[in-house]
Amino acid sequence: MPSLTQNQEQQLAQRLIQVRRELHQQPELSNEEFQTTDKLRRWLAEAGITVLDLPLQTGLIAEIGNGHGPVVAIRADIDALPIEEDTGLPFASEISGRMHACGHDFHTAGILGAAYLLKARESELAGTVRILFQPAEETGHGAIAVLESGGLIGVDAIFGLHNNPDLPAGSFGTRSGALTAGVDRFVISILGKGGHAAQPERGQDTIVTAAQVITSLQTIASRLTSAVESVVVSVTRIQGGNTWNVLPGVVELEGTVRTHNEAIRQAVPRQIRQIIDGVAAAAGAEAQLEWIPGPPATVNDPRWAQFAAATAARLGLTVFELEPQMGGEDFAFYLQQLPGAFVNIGTEGDFGLHHPRFDVDESALLPTARYFAELAAAALKELGN
Repeated sequence: MPSLTQNQEQQLAQRLIQVRRELHQQPELSNEEFQTTDKLRRWLAEAGITVLDLPLQTGLIAEIGNGHGPVVAIRADIDALPIEEDTGLPFASEISGRMHACGHDFHTAGILGAAYLLKARESELAGTVRILFQPAEETGHGAIAVLESGGLIGVDAIFGLHNNPDLPAGSFGTRSGALTAGVDRFVISILGKGGHAAQPERGQDTIVTAAQVITSLQTIASRLTSAVESVVVSVTRIQGGNTWNVLPGVVELEGTVRTHNEAIRQAVPRQIRQIIDGVAAAAGAEAQLEWIPGPPATVNDPRWAQFAAATAARLGLTVFELEPQMGGEDFAFYLQQLPGAFVNIGTEGDFGLHHPRFDVDESALLPTARYFAELAAAALKELGN
């Protein structure tokens, strides 16, 4: 990547901060990112960057390059979360109950900066770069919509990012193999015969049965899965009853399962059914399971994970080899079909993702833009060799 003058660096850094703050003030939820998409379309057009005509309601894909040779994609997600912001920032969300609490505004600004840099060296590129601004990552379905749009047909490698507040600002982290976890959701209904709380023997106590189910589900991680494999089963919602002296006829449990191994992921629903059926039968009750699959684990291609880390090191970024993470990411759907890698950029902060006081260190924006521009250009050369 050609060196920028100090003045050019300052101008680009300020521009990306301005973009990030504008997006932060006007957050939009998954599949509602209409204004965000319009802004991106305008900013790209002002830079002379072509936006592809694709059947996407929100989000877009731009293209830079000569139209020949290999094709590399770089991706940012653009949606926000239904969280009330509590940062006190002068550019805090202007929309009640909406917040960029996962840093997708940072991702979008950083990749837009990479697009600007790539456009400036378009004639030098050894192929084509597609710049993907993806909607609806938080629902786990945005990537599927992009794949169905045909926007990634012909892509030879794809790269994506997530900010990491636990890493120093502007540093880099990734790993070969699984980086983020498969994310699945379950709803369990315990069905019994309610009645007077003073006479539990005349029915089936769904509260006690639900409590036993919750405890028993933990054996999936502790006793039914090898200790060297990662699996988390968390019950996050319990709903049953509406007064103090009546046993409810139904209790509903909801939660999530996180895994890195696809074979374990496929086995867990069967294990849950065995547990809830057995516990419910012992209590004379019934149990039902609704299983809602989400994104699989994000599994980095070793070649491209190592290439991404080497590119970061060459640019002078501090490089960390990350441990597998239990959070989810729908970038996984791309990596099921395309080789590539998902990476973290450090944004050093006091609060974690999805917290009402989450914020990013904006000094990481320029390094992010430069890194992804260089990564895309270098990957094209690598593919052409």
